[in-house]
Amino acid sequence: MPALKLTRRQSLFAALGALIPASLPGAAHARRPLRIGMIGSGHVGSTLGHLWCRAGHQVMFSDIHKGAAKKLASELYPLARDGTPQEAARFGDAVVLAVPYGALPQLRHDIGSIVGTKPLIDPSNPYGWRDGKIGRLALAKGAGVTTQAMFPQASVVRAFNSEDMTTLEAEAFRTPPRLALPMAGDVVQALYVAGWLIHDAGFDPVTVGPLSTAKLFQPGGPGFEARMNATDLRNLLGVTANNAIDRNLATQFSGGM
Repeated sequence: MPALKLTRRQSLFAALGALIPASLPGAAHARRPLRIGMIGSGHVGSTLGHLWCRAGHQVMFSDIHKGAAKKLASELYPLARDGTPQEAARFGDAVVLAVPYGALPQLRHDIGSIVGTKPLIDPSNPYGWRDGKIGRLALAKGAGVTTQAMFPQASVVRAFNSEDMTTLEAEAFRTPPRLALPMAGDVVQALYVAGWLIHDAGFDPVTVGPLSTAKLFQPGGPGFEARMNATDLRNLLGVTANNAIDRNLATQFSGGM
């Protein structure tokens, strides 16, 4: 797996990957339900929110039109509630950008300072025909590094973007081997959080590398809509399970904590 390129601020988190599973950040443990701020309540937000509430996490849905968020909160009460994007960003231990990629520049102004250094999970895919200049930039440079540039303090993780939500709805919690979902990020703690959320949604996480490698599973990349188990996906992308994040997550998933 390509080496994670971490800043000095992130170096402490990198050290966690070499420690025993019991030393992982508390938010990375499945026994502690997370508070998730969902920015957007369309197909992406609805699908992921249903899966995470099923696993016992708390979700605050938000939407500029409010109706969709209120409906989802009502359906999933008491584990769900609704609010504004700013309220959802404050609420979440982790925040999810469940919006079209072209909405991110505005969201940077609306919630960027609120998100701070929290795990910021980005499942949105850029398309030049829909998302304009920022979409074309993300396709060329990679959506991971482009999102990070818009939210420079946040611990961005690209995840849940490699498969259509219809596929995730159909394949969640399937008989093993489960569908694998790739993830990429520069902050180890945030990758642990994303890995648990992938697992709790009914899939197997595959750590690909730093944000620059997220281009491998965005539209046009070999990992996009690959629909594979973890072993086959790693072979396709040329990564290994022999890395601290995947090893420690696998140990926790199996109960060997």
